[in-house]
Amino acid sequence: MLSKRIIPCLDIRDGKTTKGIRFKDNRDIGDPVEMARFYYEQGADEIVFYDITASSDRRDIMIHVVRRVAEEIFIPFSVGGGIRTLEDMRMVLLAGAEKVSVNTAAVLNPTIISDGAMAFGSQCIVLGMDVKKVRATDKTPSGYEIVIHGGRTFTGIDALVWAQKAERLGAGEICLNSIDADGLQQGYELELTPLISENVTIPVIASGGAGNIEHMYDVLTKGRADAALIASIVHYGTYTIRQIKQDLHSRGVKIRITW
Repeated sequence: MLSKRIIPCLDIRDGKTTKGIRFKDNRDIGDPVEMARFYYEQGADEIVFYDITASSDRRDIMIHVVRRVAEEIFIPFSVGGGIRTLEDMRMVLLAGAEKVSVNTAAVLNPTIISDGAMAFGSQCIVLGMDVKKVRATDKTPSGYEIVIHGGRTFTGIDALVWAQKAERLGAGEICLNSIDADGLQQGYELELTPLISENVTIPVIASGGAGNIEHMYDVLTKGRADAALIASIVHYGTYTIRQIKQDLHSRGVKIRITW
């Protein structure tokens, strides 16, 4: 069994790390380069970097920030936001990232997944999914709908159908974010996460809602997630990554220990 991963998430706006609740009321909380280095030194397994307004503002990702972050850390590093073309992917990978995450662009043009997988390998292509719980209908039978443009645009696409299609197209991993749980620190969405993780064969990163270590334990066990994305609980100093890993390890979760 592969080790479960603990992955801090850095949401970037105007060159600063920011944090909000349900994709709203964001406030700046620090420098992404310093924070990336800090989490790397604490023992993070990976780091995710999202330029959260690149897609909604229809602008390119801030590649200079990617380069600066990549110079400071020596663990896998995923970058998303504003990636629309193979050339965008190439620039991000050449800047030092190991993976690129596509979300809005993949919904608007699904072939970017297959083209990226063919050009760079499936292991480099992460599908970002922002998901909202809705009433189950013929279009959204799972009761979960894909939302794009940073949570601003409902698509009518069923989350499970989209996850399975993206896997067929060549996505190597899914980062699954519950908009309903995002930033509330009340726990991950434990209906959505196993729905996706049990119906695809690629790794699923659970995102949105971590408030304590119990929440992380639940999503990695009951939720069948391969990794837990975290933000507020480490950004605001509630826990260190070392504390999280030691606690999970003591509960029998297979985790990478570096000390």
